[in-house]
Amino acid sequence: GPLFFSNETLALFFPTSDTLWDLAIAEVEKRENPDDDGKRVEVWEKSILFMGNKNGVTLNTVQFCAFRTYYFSLHREEIPKPTLALEYTFGRRARRHNTPKDTAHFWELGGGTSLLELIRIPITSNNVRSFAVVLVLDLSKPNELWTTMEKLLQVTRNHVNKILTKLEKTNPEVATEIKQRMQNNLQRDHPDYELVDPFPIPLVIIGSKYDIFHFTSKAEALLMKVRVLINHLAFGYDKSKSVSVDHSKPLFIPAGLDSLSQIGPPPASDSDIGKMRANTPLELWKKVFEKTFPPKSFCNLQDTKDPAQDLQYAEYEVDVMRAQKNQVCGCSLVAVQSQELEQYKRNASKSWKEMDFDPD
Repeated sequence: GPLFFSNETLALFFPTSDTLWDLAIAEVEKRENPDDDGKRVEVWEKSILFMGNKNGVTLNTVQFCAFRTYYFSLHREEIPKPTLALEYTFGRRARRHNTPKDTAHFWELGGGTSLLELIRIPITSNNVRSFAVVLVLDLSKPNELWTTMEKLLQVTRNHVNKILTKLEKTNPEVATEIKQRMQNNLQRDHPDYELVDPFPIPLVIIGSKYDIFHFTSKAEALLMKVRVLINHLAFGYDKSKSVSVDHSKPLFIPAGLDSLSQIGPPPASDSDIGKMRANTPLELWKKVFEKTFPPKSFCNLQDTKDPAQDLQYAEYEVDVMRAQKNQVCGCSLVAVQSQELEQYKRNASKSWKEMDFDPD
């Protein structure tokens, strides 16, 4: 459904017209200008990566929080275009007058699971300490849901763990702090403490398109919860203290406030469960889930379309030149390769003759 923005929301979620030069000036100011008490002002700088099903992140609820194209679509009556690869924007917020602004960096990975190698670009050893991931899963595509979740989280986890391994050698204090912070989300007396392997950085999982199969008059309240959560990750606002574990309603479960005993066993008979070979509760749930919703293979989730052939990106002059080049390459490939090989031989022969070898 349509999303509505108040002036406050726009001011918070839409990036300002600040340039990279403005950001650089603000960075210098934050280091050089102390506050009223003579202490340096602590400036908040966080990063968030949005990822999920192909076309799933941009066209639903998270767009309300990622503050990118819905605002323009409401005014131009256009359907937002899906992210092709990796997009970046930023938001800024001043806590009070005449103080350096906090900055939040927002990344969005497009293409679902087809561009996994791009995950390593936004998450680096310099920002992993203040990084968070928002995984958006399309509830209208249950056959893709588990595979998408598993692949994206696996690649992200592996990349972050490599960074932490490197930090253990170069900056062990930071590595220890990151690991300890995630461990603290689950108290030692939690019944599932030994079963849980915490994600190495803050992770939020959002199920999108909930309104397709269940209408609720509290939709705006749900959007507000998401907004508060993203504000917490981006700017350190207080997070919502509400909890909802009733499966007949939209779930809202902060880390550590649920347990396997509360969730209960998977919806399968004892005999079926006995036949399933699973080493962990998560594996058991996966097998039951995939029995109900047979997964699409990872290959089927790959984006095979060439964006260069998409008409929405057509540029007449460029396309004509590209077509001519393709035609020449197609007709003359063998001849060109032969000419290149001969040219290489001549150059190589010349370079070898000119080399001045040391005598034996």
